[in-house]
Amino acid sequence: MFTDTHVHFDVFHENGGIEPVIARAREAGVRRMLAIGGSAAANLLALRIAREHPDELRAAVGYDREVCLSGPDISALKALVDDPFAVAVGETGLDYHYHPETGNAQRDLFARMLEMAGEHGLPAVIHSREAEEDTLNLLDRNPGLKGALHCFTGTVEFARELLKRGICISFSGIVTFGNAAGPAAAAALVPEDMILAETDAPYLAPVPHRGKRNEPAFVVETVRKLAQIRNCSVEQMAAITSRNAARLFGWRVSESGE
Repeated sequence: MFTDTHVHFDVFHENGGIEPVIARAREAGVRRMLAIGGSAAANLLALRIAREHPDELRAAVGYDREVCLSGPDISALKALVDDPFAVAVGETGLDYHYHPETGNAQRDLFARMLEMAGEHGLPAVIHSREAEEDTLNLLDRNPGLKGALHCFTGTVEFARELLKRGICISFSGIVTFGNAAGPAAAAALVPEDMILAETDAPYLAPVPHRGKRNEPAFVVETVRKLAQIRNCSVEQMAAITSRNAARLFGWRVSESGE
């Protein structure tokens, strides 16, 4: 069994294609998917489809850096976090690549989301791009917080610092790219109980699907690459990443990964 810990269903919803995407995931052996929020609309969608597919989906709800200037309704989010299908706060985090000028607002919002995760005893789904130092500093304000740094593209040093703080590391299709030496090196050193796999669908389709719209069924290729990097079978890697996702996000999965 495969688990995809990061799916943005928004684009599929806008094109009327959520059910076919889930069906193709099932056919590929992907039996667990985490639907990702990040805005008011995305949060509601993630929860709705999780309720409609209770055996396969759970939801992360939160506010991402892209809404840091739009006055996100924190009180409304608190009610969503209490939903039984909400198993994480996120996506949330920092991205200085495109909008470094909003750094202060991003940090304020990220800090509030981390606090909310801690208050509710939930893990955080974290985005960090060109913001490693600030990400670590804000995590240090919330010692003991569980979470996952999604779509890891950082350095081995950043990976080690995250692991020191108890943060799992999730690898997307980027690890299959020819220029992904950094993520591949990090994937080789992450302890077995701290590694996750994701698609970040509909973005970043893995080899051999590059150029296509990504979807949960393609997480199989990411797991295949992680197995190659870590010198184990695809089945073993699928079981490892599924167990870790189950532990972090609350799914029941057996030792075999089923």
